[in-house]
Amino acid sequence: MEHIRTPKVENVRMFDRLTPRKSTVGTLYLSSTHTIFVENSEARKETWVLHSLMSTVERLPTNPSGSPLIIRCKNFHVYRLLIPQEKDCVDVLASLTRLSRPERYGELFCFSFNPNLDKELREKAWAFIDLKAEFSRMGIPSNLWHATAANHEYRLCDTYPSELYVPKSASPAVIVGSAKFRSRGRLPVLSYYHRDTSASICRSSQPLTGFSARSSDDEQMLQAIMKSNPVSEFMYVVDTRPKLNAMANRAAGKGYENEDHYTNIKLQFIGIENIHVMRNSQQKLIDVGDLAAPTMSDFLWGLENSGWLKHIKAVLDAGVFIAKAVAEDGVSVLVHCSDGWDRTAQACSVASVLLDPYYRTIKGLMVLIEKDWVSFGHKFSHRYSHLDGDPKEVSPVMDQFLECVWQLMQQFPCAFEFNERFLIQLHTHIYSCQYGNFIGNCQKERRDIKLQERTHCLWPHLWEHRTEYTNPLYRTDHSQTQGVLKPLTTAYCFKFWKGMYGRAEKSLTSQSPADCLNAVREESQQLEEELSTHQERLAELKEMKTSGERKKTKKLSERARRPIPSECELGSPLDYFTTPRSEKRTPSFTLPLELAAQPKTGDPDDLSTCSDFESGVADLSSHSSSAGDDAKDPD
Repeated sequence: MEHIRTPKVENVRMFDRLTPRKSTVGTLYLSSTHTIFVENSEARKETWVLHSLMSTVERLPTNPSGSPLIIRCKNFHVYRLLIPQEKDCVDVLASLTRLSRPERYGELFCFSFNPNLDKELREKAWAFIDLKAEFSRMGIPSNLWHATAANHEYRLCDTYPSELYVPKSASPAVIVGSAKFRSRGRLPVLSYYHRDTSASICRSSQPLTGFSARSSDDEQMLQAIMKSNPVSEFMYVVDTRPKLNAMANRAAGKGYENEDHYTNIKLQFIGIENIHVMRNSQQKLIDVGDLAAPTMSDFLWGLENSGWLKHIKAVLDAGVFIAKAVAEDGVSVLVHCSDGWDRTAQACSVASVLLDPYYRTIKGLMVLIEKDWVSFGHKFSHRYSHLDGDPKEVSPVMDQFLECVWQLMQQFPCAFEFNERFLIQLHTHIYSCQYGNFIGNCQKERRDIKLQERTHCLWPHLWEHRTEYTNPLYRTDHSQTQGVLKPLTTAYCFKFWKGMYGRAEKSLTSQSPADCLNAVREESQQLEEELSTHQERLAELKEMKTSGERKKTKKLSERARRPIPSECELGSPLDYFTTPRSEKRTPSFTLPLELAAQPKTGDPDDLSTCSDFESGVADLSSHSSSAGDDAKDPD
């Protein structure tokens, strides 16, 4: 709160970007975590903007109406305000600039966010994802792979998880020697095991080969990975960097594997650009969205000039190559880039989504992100600017992975259990710092700041609301759901992600096809429930009708069993002709009546008052013009 110069500003205008002349007058409030705009209308509509989601706050030149202020968010929302007094605008700008750039972890929203969970529930929430259970689910053979304790207390590599899976044939000395020969100690370890072909996906950082250096331990480590796949005589080493970049790293004593030293490997370069190129590319894409009313030429030229879809294609191509090698060729793959926490995570996770249907479910994608991104040391705090630091460290690495998944969803709409809203929600929480899952740069750093004891876990929250994120086209028995996905990666197959990058329009309320299908599904469920209720009621009515007919039949059978009267008891034939009309007997036969003869009064469902109508027969005397007071047969 000490960073807030002006906590409240009145008569502030918020503009609609689609119609700049349209604005709403309200009051602006600044809290320690949010900026809140409350309209002056009767509805008192509130707009809450989280400070940690703010990317830039820009003040435009003052005009006769006031001082304009533009707030751009990391999830691509844009808010345009007009503050009457210049001094207030300067104070708000200074406050938001400081509040949106926290300098230490304790200032982040997740450390003050409290959803009223006790300690036991908080601990249970953090246990929602179990990575040991995930490696067990893969079906890793214990005679070929095992969990090593070499990185206990992060002695071997401080950016890796404490428990690593390595080939069982690799000795402790080989493991330690390989870690020393890899950048930042990130030795080759298991990321995914494909039980159908026994092939594996391993990950690491680049080797410290320089121009001529080599390590027998590292060479033995790759040989052990290759031998852990009994059906293949070689393995791929996928360097996700452009070859020129990898060659340039030799000058710094790093580089890539020499095929003359590493026997039985095939080196493959993919060509994914570095974090700086990706950051500039996304910024150009955002600039296209900032155009007030772009023409088709401006939009297409801006999209092409950004090169964004070209980079998405490169990441997807890497995943396709790895998945094909593992599933079709049965060949194990080692993936690395420079340090093994950006492009390596992208390639491994995209390949896993293509290979394993489990990762295409809601919980499966959570497990994949926790495994390949969180536990393996992707630098969330640096890449997504959680703290005020070096802007050159910021890059949309995770954005690209989520978009690759979205591009796959466009080609395989029935293969994914989750919808687009789920991906967008994940993207927002990566930047929002509301939950502790994406805080910190590695597992050790999260342990040191006691993240699990001080913050809350995102995964149970998303799981609890999974009905909002379910794809209406997903079916477990669908052909797309099972097996390996084989997407096309030609240029015309890639689309602009409007749902993500078109959100700068605050008032834009377009409805996606998935939303329409969800609405139809909900309406269908309501109709099915109503139909079920009516069917149950109809069955009850039929049962009551059958019961009434049984009672009628029983009465008729009792009448038929009565003794025939003697001649003395019978009147003469003349009696039947001389009996007054009012004393005539009721005819003993009945005729079916139409339903329209049912009386309008009374409850139609009350069969006790209209059993004759429900049974479909009635006494004719009841419809005779003078039968209303006639003496009827008591039966």
